[in-house]
Amino acid sequence: MRVLLIEDDTETAEYIRRGLGELGHGVDHAKDGHEGLMMATSSGYDVLVIDRMLPKLDGISLLKVLREGGTRTPVLFLTAMGSIEDRVKGLESGGDDYLVKPFAFSELHARLVSLCRRPPLQEVRTILTLADLEMDLLKRTVVRAGKVIELQPTEFRLLEYLLRHAGRVVTRTMLLEHVWNFNFDPKTSVVETHISRLRAKLDRGFGSELLHTVRGAGYKLDVAS
Repeated sequence: MRVLLIEDDTETAEYIRRGLGELGHGVDHAKDGHEGLMMATSSGYDVLVIDRMLPKLDGISLLKVLREGGTRTPVLFLTAMGSIEDRVKGLESGGDDYLVKPFAFSELHARLVSLCRRPPLQEVRTILTLADLEMDLLKRTVVRAGKVIELQPTEFRLLEYLLRHAGRVVTRTMLLEHVWNFNFDPKTSVVETHISRLRAKLDRGFGSELLHTVRGAGYKLDVAS
């Protein structure tokens, strides 16, 4: 296994690194959340071991950024936070397993081996493009023709959904369900309002329009109407 250990306690980190190394596994160590995030996104690891309480960026926030960016590497939370609520929060944030300190090394090793036996998930794109428009899901940036476009969080989710369905018509109902998580029609103009704002940011001042309204059907992101 190639393991990334994100742990600020040096004694715990050395104990794990030495133990896994003796079994033939490679271990890289990050001492805080920011360093761990950079290492996790720049190198391919078989499994990540993440402490919950980390300096600079806590483990839950770190994992959320990774998952939102498309990283699907298995994650084991290793932490002293052992309540039911803590375990549930860790798993709901994208964790695959949860082990509470103090722990037995043999159990840690067995859990890591088990996670690495799982079949690899489909590769997830972290950069979405259409014509001169580019969205980076890791950096959370949008650029068109070299110009940075500032988007609000909901606008970002809306554009991401449209880009993932580029060239196809998406209906108002689809947007309500997948962008706003509504399983019903709230009978408001929330979709129309956000589409209008997004169109102004994407198309105004550029040579061609990308966001089109398909009368009676919905919306489409495409190089031609």
